[in-house]
Amino acid sequence: MKNFVFISPHFPSSYWRFCLALKNRGFRVLGIGDAPYNELSEECRFALDEYYCCTNMEDYENEKRAVQYFQDKYGKIDYLESNNEYWLEKDARLRSDFGITTGPTLNDIEKYKLKSLQKKYYEQAGLKCARYILVDTLENAEKFVKEVDYPVFVKPDNGVGAQDTHKIKSDEELKARFEKKDPSKTYIMEEYVDGKIISFDGISDSEANVIFATSNVFEVDNSTIVENELDDMYYCVPKVDDVLLDMGKRAIKSFDVRNRFFHLEWFVLNSDHKYLGKKGTIVPLEANMRPAGAYTPDLINYANSTNCYEIFADSIAYNENREDMTYTKYFACACSRRNKYRYVHPLDEILTRYHNNVCYYGTYPKVLRDDMGDTFVMAKFLTLEEVFTFDKFVREKVEENKN
Repeated sequence: MKNFVFISPHFPSSYWRFCLALKNRGFRVLGIGDAPYNELSEECRFALDEYYCCTNMEDYENEKRAVQYFQDKYGKIDYLESNNEYWLEKDARLRSDFGITTGPTLNDIEKYKLKSLQKKYYEQAGLKCARYILVDTLENAEKFVKEVDYPVFVKPDNGVGAQDTHKIKSDEELKARFEKKDPSKTYIMEEYVDGKIISFDGISDSEANVIFATSNVFEVDNSTIVENELDDMYYCVPKVDDVLLDMGKRAIKSFDVRNRFFHLEWFVLNSDHKYLGKKGTIVPLEANMRPAGAYTPDLINYANSTNCYEIFADSIAYNENREDMTYTKYFACACSRRNKYRYVHPLDEILTRYHNNVCYYGTYPKVLRDDMGDTFVMAKFLTLEEVFTFDKFVREKVEENKN
């Protein structure tokens, strides 16, 4: 029996499904997390063969002792994964320290984490990216702005989500941001791209072939949501655009993504760009070698009438996708709301009116609310028009919010 260590199986709360899918394929699934065992959901406890509570997971030595405990008890660890952006580097370090060769080690992880290095792999796949520099001096930043013009985006080269991301529109803002930047971090500055953000999501096999692919469309970018404390809507489409599918497959090969979930982000240009191309051109933005955030794997399932948790386990166990992909596909949307606003339609009314469409609803974990909102409702429809009608109904605010 092969041993699979799953880091933080309780967060997000649906990630126990990865563990159960692996367990059902004959793996011994061993969990490490910071929640006490009795606080794990019943489903999570059932999906694990054993769990090690590591109360301070920020201390690497604690995680290392947990893995050592499992290795001493069960033998060599064959796989170790969290499928979580926050833990990617520690996952890689643990694999390196314990000789686990079935996932990226410390020698591989930079291309998954550094946004500047990601551009090189996109370009290696024949894909043109927005121009950028790594910010070192104010003089070089000003020189870059003269080349590409304002606005520009500045964010940590090694960052998670929209944290510490800033849109800069003037010399004054640039100087102010330069004075406030964290000296311990390296920042990347990119030219502004006027485009809608879409994603290429899926799972690869051991040869970096895509065995499952889907796509999400984001109405508003994360930095704008965080900066303005907005509610939000994004949706998963029933079919991946052919051009995006080709570009995505080439990118996954270039990054050499093996037996992993991936979430690649792209711009679709809203207007002609003198460097990047004509309106409608798809341009790489970032690469994330883990599932899209929060409960997006569930949204993917609703859109594709499948189970991507099972497909991930298929990739690990059989190196192929064994799910039946012939079922009806949908447009599946996730609409979020903020507690700070009052909405016209209460949740009960939404659930009653759309009882045939709503798939999932609940509250986002606190750590994700800046990026995603406080509460959410997911639903699926056969047409995009129905998605926008539903979204308007969910997020319609009372007039006092609009003053």
